[in-house]
Amino acid sequence: MTIEHNLQKCYFIGMNTLVALCAVGAEKILGNEIKHLGYKLKGNTPGRVSFYGDDTALFKTNLCLRTADRIYLQLAEYNALDFDSLYDGAYAINWQDYLKKDTKLTVDKVRSHKSKLNSEHSIQGMIHKAAYSKLQDVWHMSSMPETGTQSDIRIYLEENKVYILLDLSGLPLHKRGYRVDGGIAPLRETTAAVLLQEMLWRRKTPLHDPFCGSGTIPIEATLYAFNVAPGFGRRFAIEDLPFFNADQAKRIKEEEAAKIRTDVEVRITGSDISAQAVERARKNAEYACVMAGRALKSIGISAHIPRPDFIQSDFADLQAPYDSGLILCNPPYGERLSDEEQVAELYKKMSSLWNDFPDWNMGIITSNESFQNNFGHNATSLKPLKSGNLDTCLYIYDRTKPEPQNQKDLTYRKSYKKQD
Repeated sequence: MTIEHNLQKCYFIGMNTLVALCAVGAEKILGNEIKHLGYKLKGNTPGRVSFYGDDTALFKTNLCLRTADRIYLQLAEYNALDFDSLYDGAYAINWQDYLKKDTKLTVDKVRSHKSKLNSEHSIQGMIHKAAYSKLQDVWHMSSMPETGTQSDIRIYLEENKVYILLDLSGLPLHKRGYRVDGGIAPLRETTAAVLLQEMLWRRKTPLHDPFCGSGTIPIEATLYAFNVAPGFGRRFAIEDLPFFNADQAKRIKEEEAAKIRTDVEVRITGSDISAQAVERARKNAEYACVMAGRALKSIGISAHIPRPDFIQSDFADLQAPYDSGLILCNPPYGERLSDEEQVAELYKKMSSLWNDFPDWNMGIITSNESFQNNFGHNATSLKPLKSGNLDTCLYIYDRTKPEPQNQKDLTYRKSYKKQD
């Protein structure tokens, strides 16, 4: 069976192989999300989860997944030991089914690992040439106009196997559409969603972020608590592709809007020492909740999504408003505070949260390797995550468990490098 025959068979039976990108370390959480949507997992590698989905998955995963950074449709998977086989496999793809005649095709990234072909620039050029040659042959064109929307593909070569992926997302999925101002070094929305899942947070549990910044953690918690799909406020690259089913997408949006809950009680709050940060967080939260309200209006429901509460306060002045709950935060660290002594002093002062919120669990994410030493308490567990370009760690404090006494700092670093 030829490569082309294989590709055509997969295309016409309506079952697709998709790839979702995520923070390295978040693959299990993303996989659980994908299974919850009803799609079958294929496997994962660091930062990537592959799965099978019918045609609804092309749009629905972009709209609904909270912890995915991008969604790709896999166009081909084949072996290539030389550039001739690399070209032939790419040429065999029915590109005309995935692109419009005026599309500008861009190979935005190439990654080669343990493969004979390792010149990323040469791989990029060969795949692009094969795609355009196929399109020109099928459409009887001497050149491609490239006057329309840009479509991106990504290439992975792993142990001589080629994966060609078509971007269905466009802008990264952490760009939800509600953030009007991120401030300095904001936490990614997708990372915040990962933190909430790592902490096993439930909507009935009070949640407070004492370093709320632009409000990302409380806002993502609000969307999760009220069952609001995170992608309601934006468009996706799939909407510009020829196989996009607008009627199907409309039905999916309506189905997801109907799942929004407005009958639940949540207690989500944030604070920051900066008045500007608090105002920024309020504006972003307003946009997010208006986005949810519009989704409800689209199905004829006029309901109000409660906003999270934000106050201006130094964390040292806070007192626990409830007997138990969750502190989840992204305090300033080396990339945001240039003075290492200043960072160390901040972490030492954060021990007040331990005393003022005595029965609250805590999740604290930072890239600073000296956090535990300065904070003065050992986490019950550590979760390495690659947040953007930073190697970070989520320090999880479960107050129902005894504090470890002999935990070595930086243990998570070795574990992270093994994954990467």
